[in-house]
Amino acid sequence: MTTRLAKWPQLARVSLIAPVTLFIAAVTMCLAAEPREATRLNVSSENLSLRNEVERAIAKGLTWLEKHQDPKGFWTTGDNPAVTALALVAFQGRPGRDANAALPEAVKKGYDYLLDCIQPDGGIYRKDMPNYNTAVSMMALLAASRAEYKPILVKARQFIIGLQSDFGEPGKADDLFDGGIGYGNRYKHSDMSNTLLALEALYYSKPLVEDETLVGARDLNWAAAIQFIQNCQNLPEHNQQKWVADDPQNKGGFVYYPGNSMAGETNLSSGRVALRSYGSISYAGLMSYIYAGLKPEDPRVKAVFDWLRSNYTLDENPGMGPQGLFFYFHTMAKALTLADVDQLDNADGKRIHWRKELALRLINLQKANGSWANDNGRWWEKEPALVTAYAVISLELIQRRL
Repeated sequence: MTTRLAKWPQLARVSLIAPVTLFIAAVTMCLAAEPREATRLNVSSENLSLRNEVERAIAKGLTWLEKHQDPKGFWTTGDNPAVTALALVAFQGRPGRDANAALPEAVKKGYDYLLDCIQPDGGIYRKDMPNYNTAVSMMALLAASRAEYKPILVKARQFIIGLQSDFGEPGKADDLFDGGIGYGNRYKHSDMSNTLLALEALYYSKPLVEDETLVGARDLNWAAAIQFIQNCQNLPEHNQQKWVADDPQNKGGFVYYPGNSMAGETNLSSGRVALRSYGSISYAGLMSYIYAGLKPEDPRVKAVFDWLRSNYTLDENPGMGPQGLFFYFHTMAKALTLADVDQLDNADGKRIHWRKELALRLINLQKANGSWANDNGRWWEKEPALVTAYAVISLELIQRRL
């Protein structure tokens, strides 16, 4: 893998949302800075052409979203604000957006709906999946750069921290699910997807609680979170559960939660049954390790990097086929941007300019009306508003480095 892995980039905390600056209580938090010129692809007519194509695809996607908003302000469903939050993050990340300009009506209505979902406990949800909805909604509120959202975000942050699993002795990671976070509500057990979203929201909102009045605010048990992430990785040196795979096809990658992989099982040559790693959740594992403070040289980080490099493809979600394909693209763009990876060397030794390849893949998958959707409906991916938000955010991350 070709990347500067001596340390994570200084922009890691500020590179994933929108090109705006959040000024709250003397805390300046740049949510997405313009990249260093050295990290852009070499300027050429080809790259300029690609950048123009990417910006056109983004504009078409946002136009489609604007036209397909419910009159009440949400996208797809009023029961799960996360879909609307993703759409709002996509609007906030539009190239060339003037942070001082008045909000487009669709964006204003979207935020009004989101604020209407705030619960007395500090969560941002309707009935179900409180962690999922709250964490994604926090990212949209952070992207808005509005000082009046600080108390909402601080309460939402404490709500998410309160959802961290601790099934055994309090404060001791003595259960496989301790340290992680699940959907909440009816879904009590931790999983890697929800844990990623929670850690992401906590990571980016941390500057809001670093002023004097909030120094004593409750924080996540980060050591327990790392233990849970580790418990989801196919890496026998750090995870001794019976299902852990040590074969080259799976070692280093991730499963959904301890004992369960959406990609199913595999029969190892030893006769042991193990769980298969898969793409989207392995990128989630990589990001989670970074948010939790692990360094590039950590063997757990190196192992998932190696698995992702060896299994790089844009034809499918590795291990899952077409299921969750656009979430896979979305997590790939976020994770490789966060890790400051410009190029990958795949299993055949081929050097891959992943931004260019992913941009072209997404452009080719865009429908004539500007939207995206998956032919496979797993995880809501037939819903065009959700998938269009995934695609637009991915392209916005790519556009900043072209």
